[in-house]
Amino acid sequence: MAMIWAENSYCTRRQVGAIMVKDQRIISDGYNGTPSGFENICEDENHKTKPYVLHAEANAITKVARSHYSSEGATIYVTACPCIECAKLIIQAGIKRVVYGEPYHIDDGLNLLKRAGIQVDFCDNKSL
Repeated sequence: MAMIWAENSYCTRRQVGAIMVKDQRIISDGYNGTPSGFENICEDENHKTKPYVLHAEANAITKVARSHYSSEGATIYVTACPCIECAKLIIQAGIKRVVYGEPYHIDDGLNLLKRAGIQVDFCDNKSL
């Protein structure tokens, strides 16, 4: 399902999706893209990602923060390995499990999640 949600992203370089689940219910979702009210163009004229583009995990976490749901104890399914910045948000949001589908050559985000005692599982993107 996270793979399907990633298709909503307007980013051309890489589309990433995230689904947050708690008590067998989807409580939030997100995909990488620009903040609300900005143009839906994620890359600049040099095909570099604009610095204000939000990652899928950040979008899902901020979306649940504006709802009546709590992310405490939730699982987040994301199509790509969380970066260090998203890992920090995941820890602070009280998410207890991360399932990701695409490895990344920098594993500092994964290492931080593991250090925080968060369960981290790799799952082929076809299953997400």
